[in-house]
Amino acid sequence: MNLELFIARRIYFSKSDGSRKAAPPAVRIAIIGIALGLAVMILSVAIVIGFKKEVRNKVIGFGSHIQITNLDSNSSYESTPITLSDSLITMLGNFPGIRHVEPFATKWGILKTETDFQGMVLKGVDENYDWSFFRNNLKEGDVFIVKPDSTTTEVLVSQAMANLVGLKSGDSFLAYFIQEDIRVRKFRISGIYDTGFLDYDKLFVIADIKQIRRLNQWDKEEASGVELLVDDYNHLDQTAESLYFALTDKQDRKGNGYYVRSIKELNPMIFNWLDALDTNVVMILLLIFAVAGFTMISGLLIIILERTNMIGILKALGQNNKSIRKIFLYISFFLIGKGMLWGNIIGIGICVIQAHFHLLPLNPAVYYVDAVPVDLSIVSLILLNIGTLAASMMMMLGPSYMITKIDPAKSIRFE
Repeated sequence: MNLELFIARRIYFSKSDGSRKAAPPAVRIAIIGIALGLAVMILSVAIVIGFKKEVRNKVIGFGSHIQITNLDSNSSYESTPITLSDSLITMLGNFPGIRHVEPFATKWGILKTETDFQGMVLKGVDENYDWSFFRNNLKEGDVFIVKPDSTTTEVLVSQAMANLVGLKSGDSFLAYFIQEDIRVRKFRISGIYDTGFLDYDKLFVIADIKQIRRLNQWDKEEASGVELLVDDYNHLDQTAESLYFALTDKQDRKGNGYYVRSIKELNPMIFNWLDALDTNVVMILLLIFAVAGFTMISGLLIIILERTNMIGILKALGQNNKSIRKIFLYISFFLIGKGMLWGNIIGIGICVIQAHFHLLPLNPAVYYVDAVPVDLSIVSLILLNIGTLAASMMMMLGPSYMITKIDPAKSIRFE
């Protein structure tokens, strides 16, 4: 029999005068502190992970994980084309870590209706385009079908752009393209999307890539570049680097070099900002650990003072300090466990409610999302619980040394 555990359980689970001996008000406050601290930590991690994932997925939805463009291209959407041969597309599709390949083309233009006009970027896609991102964000209509042997005039526009110029699904508009001679194209809206990422929503109109090829007089193999989706975002940097070295000495049939960039390199400010959020979370976790730990320390000291008489009797019977310390560490474990149980219930409960009902809204013009996002994995939850338990128990070691200072003769007479 584990004597220390037996005594700790008798102390913690015993009742006297209808109230639990091991739970005076200060100890209850310590339990509440642990519960609220863990709940706040769960919410902090879930919100930051959810926010980073939402913003990251929206940026990737508009620009993929990796882009390969002409080495001589600048950052403008009026790009110098590269020639996409079948051998290049096959090589990219078979490259380790790449799961999808899709050519694209972009061109500046002006969207005009009878009463309004708005600048835009026409992004052309072909029949291999992955529509999952836009399908998940559709508000009206549907995505259009790109066929290899015909050109469609249907396009996708954003809700923000449609509101600016007064358009809806099924409407038509004219687009003007300024080049050596001004060209005009008429498009019909097949669907309206809304990602909440206004920086991009107000910019992109999705169309058939053959429209841009005709405007720029490119042949059927030419495009602004090719977008690649990777199997695992966590290996994005390694995949992009490997691809860069694989293409660094290669050229297309017109002698153009290839420029490989990941989405992080294309949008450094956004991803640096997202990385900076991790520092905020670490600071929040440390502060909460400190507050919850100190409240638990005060609770343990009160329990020790309450049981001073018992400690003296155990010492008089021959129990050593190490054994008695274990008793109170077991009691601390029970109290911390109870606090953590309620902390998990509160934290996970709020996450589930927010994920399903979006009770806490946000302004998408400022935060890029319309509600507080939450995303908590089982791994994160387990690590938070293990870290909280380990840190709390380590903080209990210090005050438990107070037991070694208690004199048996004096403590037996202690009231």
